[in-house]
Amino acid sequence: MLLYVRLLRESFSFALNALRNNKLRTFLSLLGVTVGIFSIIAVLAAVDSLDKTITSQLSSLDSNTMYLANMSFGPTDVPRWKRETFDEITYNEFRILKSSLENADHVAFQIFVRRENIRYESELVSSVNTVVVSSEFTDIQVLEFEKGRFYNESESNSGRAVVVIGSEIAKSLFGDFDPIGKKVRLYGQKFTVIGVVKKEGSGLFGDSNDVSIFLPANFFRNKYGQNNPNFKNIVIIKPQKGADIEGLKSEVIQMMRGRRGLKPDEINTFFISVISGLQDAIDSIISSMNVIGWIISGFSLLVGGFGIANIMFVSVKERTNLIGIQKSLGAKNKFILFQFLFEAVILAIVGGVVGLFLVWIGTTIGSGMTEDFEFVLSIQNMALGLFISSIIGLVSGVIPALTASRLDPVEAIRTGI
Repeated sequence: MLLYVRLLRESFSFALNALRNNKLRTFLSLLGVTVGIFSIIAVLAAVDSLDKTITSQLSSLDSNTMYLANMSFGPTDVPRWKRETFDEITYNEFRILKSSLENADHVAFQIFVRRENIRYESELVSSVNTVVVSSEFTDIQVLEFEKGRFYNESESNSGRAVVVIGSEIAKSLFGDFDPIGKKVRLYGQKFTVIGVVKKEGSGLFGDSNDVSIFLPANFFRNKYGQNNPNFKNIVIIKPQKGADIEGLKSEVIQMMRGRRGLKPDEINTFFISVISGLQDAIDSIISSMNVIGWIISGFSLLVGGFGIANIMFVSVKERTNLIGIQKSLGAKNKFILFQFLFEAVILAIVGGVVGLFLVWIGTTIGSGMTEDFEFVLSIQNMALGLFISSIIGLVSGVIPALTASRLDPVEAIRTGI
């Protein structure tokens, strides 16, 4: 056992000396591996960061949350011309679903509207993301408040002129002053600020709550009527915990078809989209990105592996005389084999470490430049990078190492001379 340990130590020492004596060649050899490992780990880190951010964005919603609308949030076989004939979801349909669905925890009504300007005295914020929803919205999507509260059911039903604003909107309009109870101007009239949503950072799916305002849906219904073509209505349904999702979906379909008087041979004039379906689509995209990243980076690693193999063959050629002398003095084939294998593996590992270091620098700079998006370089990806480096070095160096270990000592000395 001690003999093998000594053999490995001496082989390792010879490999390090060979690399030190040929610094330029060493640098050129590890460059290919550095690029390959950087490519793979950078792609994996970017995809992991994106996945983490998306998961964080969706964490405020139950994955089984349903969206009922006359438009589809995903791919559909229904042609566009036919979809455009579908009636809008109405407030009465929302009220029927809310009172009749037994397995629904909460049901909310939302109206998609255009962006609006909001003003407080001389301060103006233009083109603000305006979220028009019923009071149940805050029971479906978790909202944390820096100050104040969300509007209650009474304020929502009556369409009272109250508004909840995001942290960035509050900062722009009021600075360090308390906005609660202040009057802001929207849609040609004054609204009372009753709440400020806690800062959450940028959102991947549209504007974040930081730059949004929330208004009661019935304010718009009272002001602009039921069937305004500039607005889109949806109903958001949050199932009870442990409820049969497909059963609830079927119940919604049955109630909507009955409400709209659809015949058995007629298609649904509405769509039900589920958050989990969106998550599956995102997972599929992320998996595809991973595969594409591996394919592209694989070419870089292949080039790096060929580079190491080529340099190792050159190294064997240059040191043929030394190999012959070592073997004539009693060096075993294993010693020569390990000497060149270690040299190849060390080259690859050093290249991998440099690649990981560059990725770490990139993630640190990226996280510093984007306040709301954190780049992640996980321990698993770092370990994977070092493992791949080792394998590349082992595979690239095995043939040159075998060639060197099988040299005849007499021929090797004669060739070197």
